[in-house]
Amino acid sequence: MVFCLWRLSLFCKIYQKLFQKRVHSVAIIFFNNIKNLVTLYQSHKIIVFNQLKVNFVFLTQIMNKFLVFVLFPVLTFGQSYFPELERLFINKEFNQAEVLITHYLETDSNNLEAIELLGDIHGYQKKWDEALDNYKKLIEANKNNANYHYKYAGVLGMKALENKLKSITYIGEAKNHFVKAANLNPKHIDARWALVELYIELPGFVGGSLKKALYYSNELENLSKVDGYLAKGYIYENTKQNKLAEKYQVMALQESDALDFFKELSSLEKNKDTKSSSYKLADIQENHQKNRFHYQLGKVAAQYNVELQKGEQNLQTYIKNFSAIDRIPKAWAHYYLARINVHKKNKDYALKHINLAITELPKIKSFKEEKARILNM
Repeated sequence: MVFCLWRLSLFCKIYQKLFQKRVHSVAIIFFNNIKNLVTLYQSHKIIVFNQLKVNFVFLTQIMNKFLVFVLFPVLTFGQSYFPELERLFINKEFNQAEVLITHYLETDSNNLEAIELLGDIHGYQKKWDEALDNYKKLIEANKNNANYHYKYAGVLGMKALENKLKSITYIGEAKNHFVKAANLNPKHIDARWALVELYIELPGFVGGSLKKALYYSNELENLSKVDGYLAKGYIYENTKQNKLAEKYQVMALQESDALDFFKELSSLEKNKDTKSSSYKLADIQENHQKNRFHYQLGKVAAQYNVELQKGEQNLQTYIKNFSAIDRIPKAWAHYYLARINVHKKNKDYALKHINLAITELPKIKSFKEEKARILNM
């Protein structure tokens, strides 16, 4: 028994030195010795808790580090990398997340989950070409995955916004992949939203279509009334049918009240500091993807002077969650926050938000006009 205790203590000291030097091959040999020792320990039922307590705690700590940094190739992607990636995503530290996943892919280049996450990170960083490369790999690996087509199309859309000369080519290809995603998954809400926006924003001679936009808004309504109402409000607002736009947008706000639409997202916000296994990277990404609803509902509240408190909360959440994948600049959220505070007769807060809007986008005429109205309150 004394020999076993001495040997365990010695192994702990040796391992501490090995870990500090990160000597991979020797550390693996040491790990095998530890496994043998544990087997020996259990077979002889050595129970000397007080004497082993310090060494056991130390061993647990260093073995955790050993598993992550030395033996990660034999673990699954989620087991070894998830906790750190979760922290980086929550803190929007995408550069560090990119380094971590790139390092992992050097050992498992065909891991689709890791490739997808790397593409997502490149999207947050506005590295559109790199994101396209990763999503293209995913489609080649599984052409029947709706989300792969959706993400690939989304990046093409962002490239179209930045390159007017090639925009028609990019948009045409993006539309094909959005349609593919919608056909592959009858419940893919985001793909249908993308098609609504695309068919409304495109001129008719390059594929725009009010009829097709309404078709996908009806599909959205069948899946989610809030989505459907917002989509129709968006369509009618962009086609200058203001009464219909107001009708559906207010209906969306009322429906979100009835369904407590953002209860789950609010729960995620409250639990960011917990280590619950239910708080997944997918939840974080979903939080960002649904961010447009926060903006749209906040905008409705500001435009029609309804549900002002809820509208203010939604716009604040939009700003908090804002990332590169959000198409509407934060300046517009500040603009509508200013308008909400005008309705509430809070001049100081209204002035604060309109100044933030002007600082970000100083050439927007409506911002300057709103500031003039606020100063005359």
